[in-house]
Amino acid sequence: MSVQVHQPTMQTSMDLLSQLLLQRGCIGDPRSPILAKHGILAKQGPEACNISRNHFDELVALAQSNHVIMRGMNAFLEIAREANDGLRAEWAETALAAEDARIRTAIKFLHAICGAFEAERFDVAVIKSLDHWPDLGSDLDLYTDAPPEQVSRMMQQRFDAKTAPRSWGDRLANKWNFAIPGLPELVEIHMGRLGQTGEQVTMASRLLRRGRWIAISDYQFKVTSTSDRIMISTLQRMYRHFYFRLCDIVDSAGLAESGGIDYEDLQSSSSDAGIWEGVATYLVIVSDYVKRYRGSGINLPDAVVKKAQFGGADIYFNKAFLRVPIMPQSARLYGTQLAGLMRRRNVLGGARLSLLPWLASAALVGQKITGSDKGIW
Repeated sequence: MSVQVHQPTMQTSMDLLSQLLLQRGCIGDPRSPILAKHGILAKQGPEACNISRNHFDELVALAQSNHVIMRGMNAFLEIAREANDGLRAEWAETALAAEDARIRTAIKFLHAICGAFEAERFDVAVIKSLDHWPDLGSDLDLYTDAPPEQVSRMMQQRFDAKTAPRSWGDRLANKWNFAIPGLPELVEIHMGRLGQTGEQVTMASRLLRRGRWIAISDYQFKVTSTSDRIMISTLQRMYRHFYFRLCDIVDSAGLAESGGIDYEDLQSSSSDAGIWEGVATYLVIVSDYVKRYRGSGINLPDAVVKKAQFGGADIYFNKAFLRVPIMPQSARLYGTQLAGLMRRRNVLGGARLSLLPWLASAALVGQKITGSDKGIW
C-alpha cells in the first residue's frame, strides 16, 4: 500500500507539534485518528511513520524555536517505537541527544553563576529559563537586586564574561547580557527592574522574597513564585514581544492543571502591577489554544475569564510563533497598564512606560531602514 507524502508547511509542523504536546490519549498510539488524519502516521506493517526527513528536520527546528524540543521529541520517539519504526526513532534519539548535551552544559554554567552570586552575598533568582523544564530557553535569565557595577565586576572576574552591547530597551529595562567563554547562550541579568521599560519596580522588589527553591539535574535553584512566573510571562508575551512560543502554552497549562496557581494572589499581585487584564487575557489564550487541540481548555475562574480582553480566536500563526495582534488588542492592554500605574501614583513607572510607543516606532523605522531593530529593542 503506497502512501502519498505531501510537502509539509510550517503550519502543518506547528499542528503536529501542538498535537504531540497537547493531545491527550494519542501519544504512544500510532493508530490515533487525529494524527492519521493529518498524514503524520499511517499503518504500513512494521513501519508506521511516513513523515519525511525534511519534514522531521523542520519539526525539530520549530521545536527548538518554541523551546519544546525535549518534550516534543520524546513524544515523537514514543510513537515511533510503538510503530516499530527504528529509522524515525533514531532521528528523534539523535535530536534529543544533541539538545540534552546543550542543556547539560547550560545548567552547569547556570549553577556556577548562581553560586558566584551566593558567594558574593548577592540575592538572585532564575527567571523564565527553567519554566520550560525539561526544555531550556535560548539564553539564561536571572534577576537580582544587587548593584549593576558589582554584578558586572563579578561576572568579568569569575567567568571572564564580556558585556554585550546594550540597546535603548536594555538600558530602560536595566538589564545586561553577558557572553561567557564556553557557553553558547547569553546570560541575561535583570537588575532591580522588570518590564520592557523597567516600569515594574514594586513587582521586582517582591520577586526575591517570594521566590522558592527547586531541584533540577541534582542542582538547587531559586526561582520565582508561580504568580510572579505568570506575570513575567505575561509581560514578555502580551506587552513586549506580542507572540507566544508553544512552551508558554504547555508550561502555563501545566501549572493550571496541577492546581499550582493561587488565583487570588495572582489577581492581587498583577493588579498592583497594572497588568491584571493582561494576565487574564494571557491565561484565556492558553486555555483556548489547548481547547483547539484537545477538545477542552483549562479550568479558569470566572474572574479571569471576565477580565480577559480577547482570546485565542485572535491569535494567528506566522514565522514560527503564535502572534498576538498589536492593534487594537495589545494597544488596549498597554493603555490599561499605563492607567493602572498612574492610578497608583507610580509617576516614574508611568513615565517610563509612556516611552514604549516611541521605542516601538524607532524599532520599526530601524527595521525598515537597516533590516534590524538591534540597538533599539
